[in-house]
Amino acid sequence: MTDSKYFTTTKKGEIFELKAELNSDKKEKKKEAVKKVIASMTVGKDVSALFPDVVNCMQTDNLELKKLVYLYLMNYAKSQPDMAIMAVNTFVKDCEDPNPLIRALAVRTMGCIRVDKITEYLCEPLRKCLKDEDPYVRKTAAVCVAKLHDINAQLVEDQGFLDTLKDLISDSNPMVVANAVAALSEIAESHPSSNLLDLNPQSINKLLTALNECTEWGQIFILDCLANYMPKDDREAQSICERVTPRLSHANSAVVLSAVKVLMKFMEMLSKDLDYYGTLLKKLAPPLVTLLSAEPELQYVALRNINLIVQKRPEILKHEMKVFFVKYNDPIYVKLEKLDIMIRLASQANIAQVLAELKEYATEVDVDFVRKAVRAIGRCAIKVEQSAERCVSTLLDLIQTKVNYVVQEAIVVIKDIFRKYPNKYESVIATLCENLDSLDEPEARAAMIWIVGEYAERIDNADELLESFLEGFHDESTQVQLQLLTAIVKLFLKKPTETQELVQQVLSLATQDSDNPDLRDRGYIYWRLLSTDPVAAKEVVLAEKPLISEETDLIEPTLLDELICYIGTLASVYHKPPSAFVEGSRGVVHKSLPPRTGSSESAESPDTAPSGVQAAEQPAVIPTQGDLLGDLLNLDLGPPVSGPPIATSSVQMGAVDLLGGGLDSLMGDESEGMGGGGSSFAPAPSTAMPTNLGAPLGSGLGDLFDLTGGVGTLSGSYVAPKTVWLPAMKAKGLEISGTFSRQVGSISMDLVLMNKALQVMSDFAIQFNRNSFGLAPAAPLQVHAPLAPNQSVEISLPLNTVGSVMKMDPLNNLQVAVKNNIDVFYFSTLYPLHILFVEDGKMERQMFLATWKDIPNENEAQFQIKDCSLNADAVSSKLQGSNIFTIAKRNVEGQDMLYQSLKLTNGIWVLAELRIQPSNPSFTLSLKCRAPEVSQYVYQAYETILKTKVLPQPVLLFSSLFPPEEAGQDPCACLLSFPPRNQPPGISLRPRGPENGAGAPSPAGLGRAEEGRGVPASPSIPVAMCV
Repeated sequence: MTDSKYFTTTKKGEIFELKAELNSDKKEKKKEAVKKVIASMTVGKDVSALFPDVVNCMQTDNLELKKLVYLYLMNYAKSQPDMAIMAVNTFVKDCEDPNPLIRALAVRTMGCIRVDKITEYLCEPLRKCLKDEDPYVRKTAAVCVAKLHDINAQLVEDQGFLDTLKDLISDSNPMVVANAVAALSEIAESHPSSNLLDLNPQSINKLLTALNECTEWGQIFILDCLANYMPKDDREAQSICERVTPRLSHANSAVVLSAVKVLMKFMEMLSKDLDYYGTLLKKLAPPLVTLLSAEPELQYVALRNINLIVQKRPEILKHEMKVFFVKYNDPIYVKLEKLDIMIRLASQANIAQVLAELKEYATEVDVDFVRKAVRAIGRCAIKVEQSAERCVSTLLDLIQTKVNYVVQEAIVVIKDIFRKYPNKYESVIATLCENLDSLDEPEARAAMIWIVGEYAERIDNADELLESFLEGFHDESTQVQLQLLTAIVKLFLKKPTETQELVQQVLSLATQDSDNPDLRDRGYIYWRLLSTDPVAAKEVVLAEKPLISEETDLIEPTLLDELICYIGTLASVYHKPPSAFVEGSRGVVHKSLPPRTGSSESAESPDTAPSGVQAAEQPAVIPTQGDLLGDLLNLDLGPPVSGPPIATSSVQMGAVDLLGGGLDSLMGDESEGMGGGGSSFAPAPSTAMPTNLGAPLGSGLGDLFDLTGGVGTLSGSYVAPKTVWLPAMKAKGLEISGTFSRQVGSISMDLVLMNKALQVMSDFAIQFNRNSFGLAPAAPLQVHAPLAPNQSVEISLPLNTVGSVMKMDPLNNLQVAVKNNIDVFYFSTLYPLHILFVEDGKMERQMFLATWKDIPNENEAQFQIKDCSLNADAVSSKLQGSNIFTIAKRNVEGQDMLYQSLKLTNGIWVLAELRIQPSNPSFTLSLKCRAPEVSQYVYQAYETILKTKVLPQPVLLFSSLFPPEEAGQDPCACLLSFPPRNQPPGISLRPRGPENGAGAPSPAGLGRAEEGRGVPASPSIPVAMCV
């Protein structure tokens, strides 16, 4: 009979019946009752009321019943921690049971009960189990150490479990070794800086010995560990490869990919001259081919990994082209991936076979697949020069089919073929022009326009063709408009007399009637070039173009090396490093391949050409359509040039200056090299700490200068004024008001507790509910003395972000419980999100650009910040005080654009674009984030910070380190004083005058200084300037 009967009935009063059955003297009845409890628990019924009764059933020799009780305990221990302690004695007793299965079961269950109160009782049983005579118990205890480390890392380190775990790597049982490696790897991932897996040749030898006898998952753990090892020389690398190679024939695909990862990594250290290197290449091909006979989902994972392997070492699969031919019943995602690998493996030897296949694919019914197949033909033409003519012929045959999307894709790839082989296949232009009217996709129209402009001198009616596109200029996409503008300028430079009117028309449309800044800027540049120096314009616009290569989508070499180290993981499927898609990760270690030691490789590397021999010019990659953001950020990627600007020869203007500031005003990125015409693209303003000009530490001067104790930034993070969170009438006379602040990386809740009752209050404590960002008190609420009636006390409670997380609505809602000797009181408040902006939130510019492009457009949110009269520099400085960092700044048509980044405590990055029009008090804020629900609250933080006046902390420059009578009368020097507490914050500057003496401030000034900031008053303190 099956156990399904336990899931079928639910009736009233069942809990009481179960309670009676659990306390029955009959063992069978007890077991039946526990099964019913587990069944109810499984379907989501609350049976926690039976906790003590179920725990009583632990005292049994029946293994099945004990397993069921332990399962119940794991589920309910967290909600009943006090009751769970009742079971500790049984656990300890079971850890010494003669039956190894019961010992292992006890230690496994104790590791799964994530309750702090129980962990301290777990240490002794765990220590015994780690040294148990039975390997099954030892391997279970090894995994338990990793679980315990996740609950309380400090406890594990103090108890010396990590050292015991390292000793288990030398265990005689292979499964114990595998679990020890798995546990250490898990712990090392959460603590990247710790060197837990300190591998050496002796321990590697033990791992390789255990590898042959492990289960398949144990083998994966050991292989992943081996992949992180760096052999001392090529002989050791070869030895490891020889012992890992048999894993390639394993039935489990995960084991195969882990073995491939180890071999790919260690092959870097082998010389290509070695016979073993060639043997290894041959051995790698069959297992990869075998992976493609699995179900489609596994095929796709294998293909994504093979794509990386082929980019790194195409020779492995160069004879296996047929395996990647598409089958009729392959899913589209498998077809597209196979097609990509076919192109990478295409060579002169197999190109005829590949082209025949691709031509066949181009007649399929799946539109996306057909498009990719047509593009693949073009890529073959560019990659294998000998096949170019055959590829062009194939493309012309496809154009004759008159299938709209086939024709358009063919035109796009023929444009690339013209770039690769100029003046070679122009005879096909006539055929292309016949299909001009059928083009409706922007990329195809742009390609056709480029062809007409590039070969305008050979096309009799080129002006008519381009004029036909010009009629609907404003309806075209940006890509087509830019291409049309360039093509007509090319046509004008080739046939100036016939097309003067046409070029005037397009320049007017681009500069006067267009809102697109890219198009307008390009129009102005062309107009300026044509109006000032047509010869220079010809040299620029009709310059010889660099050749292009076939690989438009090759992964960048350093990234490829890193991804090879992640074969068999999600990173190898996404083709992105883990740091790009694991948000809030505790630490991601960037991996790289070992340096190559082979003698022949260094000579073949293009990066290390022999001295005196110039490296061959590499063809450029086909450019992809960039966006505005990319153009802006790429302008200012280099470090600012120090020193005087280099003078340049002035250009004689032959016509009206349309731009007002010369060409220099457009080239913000080259202002240092071009002199004059101030750059409109300034580097991000940086706020640096002032250097102490020789003041001795601890002196009055040092104290006056270093008001913050030598830590922090000049413009501190914005702190909101305190508000009442809990009125006295709702808390039996206790009034709580407060605010949140962030100073030098620490978050604080600044509280004022006021006793408006008639009795003394004491025994204060505070607790937070789970919240969106894990905010929790980092220390107890310290009220050192009882709070008498009508007294108040100010407390700064430090907070951290390691508490329990639960998404709240609104996101920044914080529910708080405060206890005192009278009662427990509850209130909720909203914390400003900027207290979670961390200090290392400044993103590198290239990373900013890549991340902005990578985040989907639907994640972008736009907001208006109204009634803000700050300029761009003030905005940047003010926001930096709250850890919102400016990455780049650009001025476009008088509008300042700031590109900014910030990072939350949980690792979420938020990217921002802030547009500021000097005459307009409204700013436009665009935010992009992988967690778009955060954007609204980031906007609120922006608005609050920018609209609130903050007392700036001045930079002090001291006029002298000597008494004023020695320093002389400096008319520029000013005395610095601060207002009293009851006045609005500000800085008053009073010139040093003879009425108060050269160095002595007036009594009123001193009073304000002492009351406002506590600055020591002394006539010998040197005079300061506030700048």
